[in-house]
This record gives sequence, structure tokens and C-alpha cells, in this order.
Amino acid sequence: MIQLINIRKSFNGNQVLKGVNLHIPKGKVTVILGPSGCGKSVLMKHMIGLLVPDEGRVQVDGVDIHRLDDARLNKFRKKFGMLFQSAALFDSLTVGENVAFPLVEHASFSKRAIDDRVQECLALVGLQNIVHKMPSELSGGMRKRVGLARAIALQPEIILYDEPTTGLDPLMTDAINHLIIDTQKKLSVTSVVISHDIEGTFEVAHKVAVLHEGVIVAEGSSRDITGSSHPFVQKFLSKRS
Repeated sequence: MIQLINIRKSFNGNQVLKGVNLHIPKGKVTVILGPSGCGKSVLMKHMIGLLVPDEGRVQVDGVDIHRLDDARLNKFRKKFGMLFQSAALFDSLTVGENVAFPLVEHASFSKRAIDDRVQECLALVGLQNIVHKMPSELSGGMRKRVGLARAIALQPEIILYDEPTTGLDPLMTDAINHLIIDTQKKLSVTSVVISHDIEGTFEVAHKVAVLHEGVIVAEGSSRDITGSSHPFVQKFLSKRS
């Protein structure tokens, strides 16, 4: 579904990505694992075309996205839904209005169709009867769920999760991990998760890629990663609780 080919990216002379090669399989959960500040979010922004690589190519479903003009790229981005680290809800909008936002902005639906889709998406993430609540009335875990409901509103083929469990307690972390698994199964989407959570990674991932010093140093199943002989991977995994 997504092919990253020799991706290099620098900011003010600081080389963050140094030749990343990675295949994201269709219909599976792939976790890009690594410590904070290693370039995981920068890599994810390349997948959706928010950043252009200094070198290399990003192919999504066979299309080189950086060859698209702005209008075609914006249309192509409908393939993606994204759950931001902070959920990034609009505080001035209700839960229902937050979930409806991409439907109003990017598609031509009747009010009845939008209302029905909002309820459907909230039900998929296990939240009913909160459509009129404000984000300030929600717990951190509920905000993440609403963010996911908004991310799936346009029925994307790919969902990107940026550190989805950061700041959550262990019980809510477990709930969000199960939600990632359930969403992938129910919707048959391709899921890409950015994380530094080792335990959560092994719970949700079909494929794991470890990013270190700007390159992928290990990839494969959870068993492949735990069996890796790479010194950084061994050191990083030794920190698991």
C-alpha cells in the first residue's frame, strides 16, 4: 500500500532521515517504533505528502504522491485518515461537529447523511450519546476515540496514528490498542502507528519497523524484532517493563 524508497530529509543542515526504505503492507497494522525524536513523525508526514523528501520517493497504492499537483494531492489525501497525538479536536465544536467536519469540508452530503455517518462512526469507536458534548467534557481516552471517529468519517483506506497512547494511563492505553486492532479488522484498513511503546507495539502490530539514526535498522514480525541482533534494538527492547 505504501512504499518508502530511499527517503532522505534534512532541516537546517540536520539530517533526520538518512535513506529510509520501508514497505507498508495493505490491510495490516504496521508500527514504526523508536525513541522520541528519532524522526518517526517526520517519516509519517512524508507518507501523506505534508513533507517533500530531499531525495527518494513515496508511492501510495502505486502513485508517486510527490508528482501530483496540489489539487490532485488534496484529493488523493482522502485515502488517509489521521489520529493526531493530542486528538486535535476543535474545542469550540461539539463532538458531533468535530466528527462531521471532514464530511462538511470534503464531500457533498445532506445533513441527514452527515448526522447518520457521525452516529455510525461514534458507534464504531464505542461512544454513543455524546454527540452534543464538548471536548472539554471528555477524558483523554474519549478524546482519542472521538479523534479516531473523525479520522474514519470519510471511509479512508489508510489510517495514520501518531503516538496514539501517549499520556494515557495503562487501562486506557490497553483500550486504545484494542481499538486499533478492532478498527483494522472491522474496516479492513491499512494502519500505520508511530510509537515508542514497546508492549503496545507487540500487541497491535502485524509488522514492526525500528527507526534509529535516520534509517530502519530492523523490520518484520514481533518475533523477528525480539530476535534481532542489532545492538540498538537489543538495547531499546531491554527497556521494556
